[in-house]
Amino acid sequence: QVHIVESGGGLVQPGGSLRLSCAASTNLFSLYVLNWYRQAPGKQRELVATIDSGGNTVYSNSVKGRFAISRDNAKNTVYVHMNNLKPEDTAVYYCNVFYGGYEYWGQGTQVTVSS
Repeated sequence: QVHIVESGGGLVQPGGSLRLSCAASTNLFSLYVLNWYRQAPGKQRELVATIDSGGNTVYSNSVKGRFAISRDNAKNTVYVHMNNLKPEDTAVYYCNVFYGGYEYWGQGTQVTVSS
């Protein structure tokens, strides 16, 4: 099995920054497509950022230019650097690890953007 642990969430003021981390216990980490999703209460889960095995990234329009996803294969960790945070970024953020027909989810970490 692949165990995923997210960390780095918390309370931040509008305009502030956070970095979320996701560590995955797999020997094949470098092969996985890594994703960050978020879900606000009463809303559908949203894909916000993706990084593939070659380091190519894709962002949702709502976070483009503010968020940056990166991976450190030596540490089996994917990050999302979140800048200029807005109240609408408030959500539970989930790490998703995908390879072929297999995917794994973390438990989520809460990000609250409020003054």
